[in-house]
Amino acid sequence: GAAGSGGAMQPPAASPDPAAPAGTELLRWQWREVQGPCLVAAWILVASLAKIVFHLSRKVTSIVPESCLLILLGLGLGGIVLAVAKKAEYQLEPNMFFLFLLPPIVLDSGYFMPSRLFFDNIGAILTYAVVGTLWNSFTTGTALWGLHQAGLMADPGVEAGLMDFLLFGSLISAVDPVAVLAVFEEVHVNETLFIIVFGESLLNDAVTVVLYKVFNSFVELGPAHIRVTDYVKGVASFFLVSLGGTAVGLLFAFLLALITRFTKRVRIIEPLFVFLLAYVAYLAAEMVSLSSILAVTFCGICCKKYVEANISQKSRTTVKYTMKTLASSSETIIFMFLGISAVDTSKWAWDTALVLGTLFFILLFRAVGVVLQTCVLNRFRLIPLDRIDQVVMSYGGLRGAVAFALVILLDRAKVKAKDYFVATTIVVVFFTVIVQGLTIKPLVKWLKVKRSDHHKPTLNEELHEHAFDHILAAVEDIVGHHGYHYWRDKWEQFDKKYLSQLLMRKSAYRLRDEIWDVYYKLNIRDAISFVDQGGHVLSAAKLALPSMPSRTSMSESSVTNLLRESGSGACLDLQVIDTVRSRRDREDAAMHHVLRGSLYKPRRRYKASYSRHFISPDKQERQDKEIFRQNMKRRLETFKSTKHNVCSSKSKARLKEKGRKKASLPWPS
Repeated sequence: GAAGSGGAMQPPAASPDPAAPAGTELLRWQWREVQGPCLVAAWILVASLAKIVFHLSRKVTSIVPESCLLILLGLGLGGIVLAVAKKAEYQLEPNMFFLFLLPPIVLDSGYFMPSRLFFDNIGAILTYAVVGTLWNSFTTGTALWGLHQAGLMADPGVEAGLMDFLLFGSLISAVDPVAVLAVFEEVHVNETLFIIVFGESLLNDAVTVVLYKVFNSFVELGPAHIRVTDYVKGVASFFLVSLGGTAVGLLFAFLLALITRFTKRVRIIEPLFVFLLAYVAYLAAEMVSLSSILAVTFCGICCKKYVEANISQKSRTTVKYTMKTLASSSETIIFMFLGISAVDTSKWAWDTALVLGTLFFILLFRAVGVVLQTCVLNRFRLIPLDRIDQVVMSYGGLRGAVAFALVILLDRAKVKAKDYFVATTIVVVFFTVIVQGLTIKPLVKWLKVKRSDHHKPTLNEELHEHAFDHILAAVEDIVGHHGYHYWRDKWEQFDKKYLSQLLMRKSAYRLRDEIWDVYYKLNIRDAISFVDQGGHVLSAAKLALPSMPSRTSMSESSVTNLLRESGSGACLDLQVIDTVRSRRDREDAAMHHVLRGSLYKPRRRYKASYSRHFISPDKQERQDKEIFRQNMKRRLETFKSTKHNVCSSKSKARLKEKGRKKASLPWPS
């Protein structure tokens, strides 16, 4: 009984197994999974907010270029990260720069390049980009090597030969288009000077990268193993890589224009093709060791004319703003990370003579090269480059992220002096962007450089420009001199006869008729003004409506009587309503004006529909086009009726004169 009342013995409680799975968690911290994208988004957000803060004060941005402010911000952020983490956490990686940050900037530069201005100065641009880059690379590298051989460098640990210094001279000669754009767009120099400096910096990068690869291959071989055939291959590689990259860009530009010809029913993906094929052109050139910068540059320059004609207005707007956003974001990140990367002094090795010598030689040899090349070019230019332009061009050779990324790519095992070259490159970049960037605007003002005149050319100016082009081409053809205007005229004929027929859809090709294009734009503008303001006489056709009252008769007659007129063209101008004394008449006239200008009877009812691949047109856009059609219809009716009345009166007068002559004859008819 006692045993029974005590019950059964309970087994001992099992200890928890640490390997057993935990229960269901409501929330879970997954920082490692999203660390990379979060950091990228955070840096972009910080950089964008910094740009907003910079532009809150117009005085600051008018004195200090935005690129300088972003570099200083990067220095501050890099110092904070270094103080907290005790090491440099973030660096501007070369692969990230060349594969993700540089392509949007180069594409934006090529796509929105003023092609007429670019090809008008293509000779000068190529001369400064190719010959000038070769001059700067060889002279700077040779001078630094001579400085080293003379024993003037303070640190004897700088172990570098002639090929090492030529390699360094090639990368330090890279005039950065990002830095040039950031500074020269704020200075607003004249269009010719801007396009030469900007075009030179854009093509200079491609030449620099090609030259860098050639010298890098020589360094890897070693001076003792370089033969004559290697030099020949290096020269051939220079032209092959440059021309091959250009050919890749032209091929993808042709492909992009051809694809957009058939996107009429899938407008939603038109911007995707523009960005995707341009980026594929960059990657394809990089994949086969061709110049990817030249590929995406000429892809953007050559495809724009045909792509803009094929895609819709909404797609053009999307491409424009998306491209500008990507390019601006990339520029911001590049400059900020340049400042952050400079904080990591563990990769530095300082030599004062090397730094000062590099600064002196790049300024000296660029100035000498610009003067020598300009002396030759001015013999063939219709508008020569004066001394003031040469000073600005010499001073505008800003270095940037391209030089920094190339020096980081150096192999320390092959180039013993890499740490010295890194420190020197950072100092050169900071000096050119900050010091020269800060002083170039006062220099332009002091030299009274001709500024750009931002105005849209009138129709009269465009007509005269086209007339002069044809006249000059005809003069060159007559005298037998096949110059620039002759070849441009031949190219336009070839483009009109073959390329435009192939790469543009028929409707877009018909709209290329410039007279019709101008007439269409004027009428669309008038239709929009009818919607917004209720305009009276349209400017395009310049037809005076017969029922339009004069200002004098308007003030003397009743507005209510005018409203009852049966003429289809009666439309009151709000400017003459105030001359009416009666308040009720003014209100009636104003209401009539609004209704007359804004209401219309649609030709067909618009049926709302949904499609994932089609964007329905805006109501405002449909209204503008409908009012345009209605006004043109009313114009034609008025013109026909006027012509009919004139013809009828002439016919009546002719018959009356004929009858009078018959009546005056002496014999019966």
